[in-house]
Amino acid sequence: MDDLSPNPKRMISHDSLVSDALAAHLFSLELALLDPAVRHDRQRVDSLLAKDFQEFGASGKVWSRSQILDLLASELARPIAAHELACHTIAEGVALITYRAVSTDPQTSETSATLRSSLWVCVARQWRCDFIREPARTEVPISKSP
Repeated sequence: MDDLSPNPKRMISHDSLVSDALAAHLFSLELALLDPAVRHDRQRVDSLLAKDFQEFGASGKVWSRSQILDLLASELARPIAAHELACHTIAEGVALITYRAVSTDPQTSETSATLRSSLWVCVARQWRCDFIREPARTEVPISKSP
């Protein structure tokens, strides 16, 4: 899954309150949630989500932690690449990750992109995803690297 591995070209930015090491760690956790092999591993996903996790999906549906665990375990593999990753400090132990998620439908080869955001919290020295927001899919241009 080379396209999903942490790639310095995709680790675009982080604010001055986030160290390079912490930003890289949070990006790797976010990328793990996009990896089809991880998404099908209920225990691994469980370890990455906060107890009160919620997701506001592209469809407008609000997903609970248990619903996401069930959904991901049974979904069709659809690799998602992350571009233009950014990490922002919200408060001590709270970080916002934003990025452009690009996926390709395996049946139609149609590519779509959305701007995603996720809120990560550090509890008992473990970073866990507390919230994900994925707006409705639209035509979001993908910037090309030189």
